[in-house]
Amino acid sequence: MSQIKNKKILTLILLFCIFALITAYFIQYILGHQPCNLCLIERIPYIFSILVLSACLLSNKFDKITLIILSLTFFASALLSFYHFGIEQGFIKESLVCDLNSPNNELSKEALLNQLKEMPVSCKDVTFKIFGLSLATFNIFISLILSVITMKLFLIYEKNK
Repeated sequence: MSQIKNKKILTLILLFCIFALITAYFIQYILGHQPCNLCLIERIPYIFSILVLSACLLSNKFDKITLIILSLTFFASALLSFYHFGIEQGFIKESLVCDLNSPNNELSKEALLNQLKEMPVSCKDVTFKIFGLSLATFNIFISLILSVITMKLFLIYEKNK
């Protein structure tokens, strides 16, 4: 019975990860808010989790190592989002990932216009907010919750066998 419950929880996490990615792409491509480099990197743990969860659910094999990997993935996602939040708030200086400097020294009007069109968004500039909070802020809490859920599944794994 509890194995079925765990499968349902992992399926819900999978669906949530898919929903999170669809939302990020919707905000980017439909609403037109360009993500910064860290925003793009913050999608990687969700993609990885989708692959791991899909493999587990399709093979019907749930083991402890998978739950640890998922928990660590979501915890790393929370740390990455916290780092991004620190940059947004000015507590942390932008890193090379966020570097906007371009080696192009051409000063013609057309070149400058093209450079402005292609310039990536700074990691400290929040282009989209929900209830006054950036997506990086939401990702901190969501990733921590998912990490706790998968860690709890890991801790009760032996009881459910």
